[in-house]
Amino acid sequence: MQVRNAKSDDLAEVMRCVEAARNYMRANGNPHQWTDGYPSEELLTNDIKNQQLYVCVGDDDKIHGVFAFIIGADPTYAYIENGAWLNDEPYGAIHRIGSDGEAKGIFAAAINYCKGQIKNLRIDTHEKNQTMRYLLAKHGFKEVGTIYIEDGSPRIAFHLVQE
Repeated sequence: MQVRNAKSDDLAEVMRCVEAARNYMRANGNPHQWTDGYPSEELLTNDIKNQQLYVCVGDDDKIHGVFAFIIGADPTYAYIENGAWLNDEPYGAIHRIGSDGEAKGIFAAAINYCKGQIKNLRIDTHEKNQTMRYLLAKHGFKEVGTIYIEDGSPRIAFHLVQE
């Protein structure tokens, strides 16, 4: 699985992966995440312009996954309750990660890419996203508290610190 920056030409495939991920969440007991058209084509286009959107490309040269990776302070992570971040060092935030479900290893490829960029990684997910919670624990992320996204909804915050 290769990871590369998404290009404007990738947008249709990115949206296909997002829709597949949204459908997977709905089918697996998580109807409250990625609602109201989130992530929108406009948001993902902006991620591409800012070179913060990445795609996971399989051996078949097909895009099977997508994620946003932003190094720098994330406003939604400024306040955390019922816990604390593991440190206050610079970090990369992983958002909007999704897969088309046709290839294995999307999450591992994304995390390994991000680990190669910065030693501190932060991510959040909905409490009902059991698949994501399992994958985060499997890859060494620690649950550190609760953050609130822009609309005020709570999300479980996770942090990984590499030595």
